[in-house]
Amino acid sequence: MNIQNLNIKEFADGIAFKVKVQPRASKNCVAGIVEDSLKISLTSPPVDGEANIACIAYIAELFNVSKSQVRITTGEKSRTKIIKIETIDKNQFTAILSRYLA
Repeated sequence: MNIQNLNIKEFADGIAFKVKVQPRASKNCVAGIVEDSLKISLTSPPVDGEANIACIAYIAELFNVSKSQVRITTGEKSRTKIIKIETIDKNQFTAILSRYLA
């Protein structure tokens, strides 16, 4: 699992990256890197936006930011999403993520 494969875009106010969500998993976890996307398993079902809410909450917890600093910019009705996290840069993102991929 190589973090360099992730498509991470930097902005003045944060970063954006691609996520593949696996709903209805046995536990919430970082499941690895698939092609250019971070794969995240979530216990929530993909019904009425529950998986999106869980995705935002889980990513906020992983990167120690508030839920208001995490948003889905594209893919709200898809398993593949673009997530934006405000207030962190690419170096912080990769340093934190590397702990979960070890």
